[in-house]
Amino acid sequence: MTGRAVADSFQERVEEYLGRSGQRARGVRVVPLTGDASDRRYFRLISPEGQTMVLAAYPAAFDDSLPFLNVTRLLDQMPVPVPDILDEAPDLGLLLLEDLGDVTLQAHLGLASSEEHGKLYREAVRLIAALQHRGAQLASDIYLPYGIAFDEAKLGWEMEFFLKHYLLGYRGVELDEATLAAIRIELRLMVERLAAEPRVLCHRDYHSRNLMLHKQRLYLIDYQDARLGPDTYDLASLLRDSYVDLSDSTVNWLLAYFLALSGRPEAEAEFRERFDLMSLQRNLKALGTFGYQTTAKQNPVYIQYMPRTLRYVRNNLARYRAFGRLHDLLAAHVDELR
Repeated sequence: MTGRAVADSFQERVEEYLGRSGQRARGVRVVPLTGDASDRRYFRLISPEGQTMVLAAYPAAFDDSLPFLNVTRLLDQMPVPVPDILDEAPDLGLLLLEDLGDVTLQAHLGLASSEEHGKLYREAVRLIAALQHRGAQLASDIYLPYGIAFDEAKLGWEMEFFLKHYLLGYRGVELDEATLAAIRIELRLMVERLAAEPRVLCHRDYHSRNLMLHKQRLYLIDYQDARLGPDTYDLASLLRDSYVDLSDSTVNWLLAYFLALSGRPEAEAEFRERFDLMSLQRNLKALGTFGYQTTAKQNPVYIQYMPRTLRYVRNNLARYRAFGRLHDLLAAHVDELR
């Protein structure tokens, strides 16, 4: 299906929904919203009185097993704010959601004072602690996240994604078989360590673009891929965010804050090493995503976030002797890692 045909399909289904739900008769206006890297589309519905809602359009019809619906039912049982689901049209592939506005944590940080900046990040860390604590209490196979995990297969696939779409694809690096095999060995060692860690409930993409500031608090979005993984996974996404710079002192303080919230007896140095390992894997995966969006999807917007992500990778590779071999192998082909 061509891009134009896909757009027409979304528009036709939205128009059908507006008609049968009575929204069109009420004079509701429809404004397309900027999409993300997914195959979903979003539209804002604006009533004549100025009330707004968001219509999420999926590529096809769905049923009650739709991951977004399943995970929302789980998160609704926690003290974790998520958008309300106002209406469903499964046959049209549409969900009507509470409108959280347009202000992401990333967008707000440029306007926030240092005091408010710290307050918001403490709130974001508290939400991670709540996800993990309540997630353990609510564990059940009726919820999709408890049946999938960041295991060796998933984490390994992500590292292959980095190699294919960033190193070989975007950077155009040509590697002989021996060098490629050596890189894979180092990445596999990292993956094995991470996969062996005890697992908690993870949002899976917990960064400043997936936290909305609404009614003076943070709301989670884009959580449909939640799964089990290391307790450092969401922290790495938040504190080694490709879209935001945080000082080392801020990161250190927030990690200590998380440990205090969680009541962990673990030493900060040990936890920090696990956090850095998770951050390294997470940032390499992000580079793969950015490379894929740029080369395969012809979407260059993510190029601007590569330098910050590469800096995170370089710093972590240089910080630990165990990463020395991987550093040498990658830095030989990526100047920014030297």
